[in-house]
Amino acid sequence: MIAQYKKLLWTEHSKIKMRQYGLSKQKLLGILYKPERKEQGIVPGTAAVMKTNKTFFREKQISLDKAWKKPRKAPGEIWLMYKDVKMAMVPVRKIISAWRYPGISKPGEAIPIPDDIKIFLNSGTIE
Repeated sequence: MIAQYKKLLWTEHSKIKMRQYGLSKQKLLGILYKPERKEQGIVPGTAAVMKTNKTFFREKQISLDKAWKKPRKAPGEIWLMYKDVKMAMVPVRKIISAWRYPGISKPGEAIPIPDDIKIFLNSGTIE
């Protein structure tokens, strides 16, 4: 069985948020193709996928010198919102927004979306 990949379109809003949160296209594509969780988006007809930043420690007690040398990932989640549309009879996946959430959200509850993104999405100006 051959998987059909859809062409990806990145909105200007998603590009701005990628710069704001320090997210790369490669990171977001990894989340899109192998999400940890998938939820219904806040905008009707959209989907949101996420992946958590996990930190694994081999040692139970770490000295202060080792703690400063080891780079740690910030705890939290990275979310990506998209919508599947057809443009000229070709299926297209439109990436609407991406953001980092500093906490851990519970499955099935409302998606934690920053206020500025909610205002943009509710304005109905998705490109």
